Amino acid sequence: MKVLWVFAHPEQKSLSGSLYDDGVRAIRAASHTCRVSDLYAMKWKATVDRDDFGDEPTEACIPDERLVVSSASKEAYAAGRLSEDIRAEQDKLDWADTVVLQFPLWWYGMPAILKGWFDRIFVKGYAYGVRDPEHPDRTLRYGEGKLTGKRALVVVTTGSPEAALGPRGINGQLDQVLFPLLHGTLWYVGMSVLPPVAVYGADRMSPEQYAMAAAQVVQRVTAIEHTAPIPFRHQNGGDYDDDLVLRPELAPASSGVGVHVGP
Repeated sequence: MKVLWVFAHPEQKSLSGSLYDDGVRAIRAASHTCRVSDLYAMKWKATVDRDDFGDEPTEACIPDERLVVSSASKEAYAAGRLSEDIRAEQDKLDWADTVVLQFPLWWYGMPAILKGWFDRIFVKGYAYGVRDPEHPDRTLRYGEGKLTGKRALVVVTTGSPEAALGPRGINGQLDQVLFPLLHGTLWYVGMSVLPPVAVYGADRMSPEQYAMAAAQVVQRVTAIEHTAPIPFRHQNGGDYDDDLVLRPELAPASSGVGVHVGP
């Protein structure tokens, strides 16, 4: 495997930092190649602005005029004018066949710095807005696109007890809490998404519990090649109508995010 590990935690001495060290070490010990994007250490800029799209004005990025982010990013990507830090991360992503995304669960989502990584890296023409060359009126997304063939594994730490992030837990079921990332981001751009790894009770973990958590993370990251992805439904696989609504004969008694996982 060629693994890109994207790490988003501000403290290297944290539980997350220790799990990160164990996971990367295990991947390399298994004779895989691993590159790292430690976003806080890199002082990654999380916000999209005009500086991302180069110095040369374009129709979608003219000083003192309204910035059209989707168009400006598409033009800058096609012309090779995206900022150097964005291009460096895209190069890493192009190189990798596997992406591990590790972060603490903050307010039901990822830290802003990681959200900003997606906002700036996944530009139009690269990660979305990609047309099917054989069917130009069809957009490649939800299971198709330029990033198809890459695997993605989310490793998340949370202070919540496991039961509270379970099917009837007050915090919501974990895979549904992570649905915007797993389905709306990673699957959207065509990546095969593996079931996430969660480490619970992160704020009150004994050494014995840490050893178990580290073993779980190591086992999952070294088994990525052999782990079945979540069977999300393909947009262009026939399950959805022209309005992108699941056909009525599929999961007829169900609604919500769960219907987008196939049998």
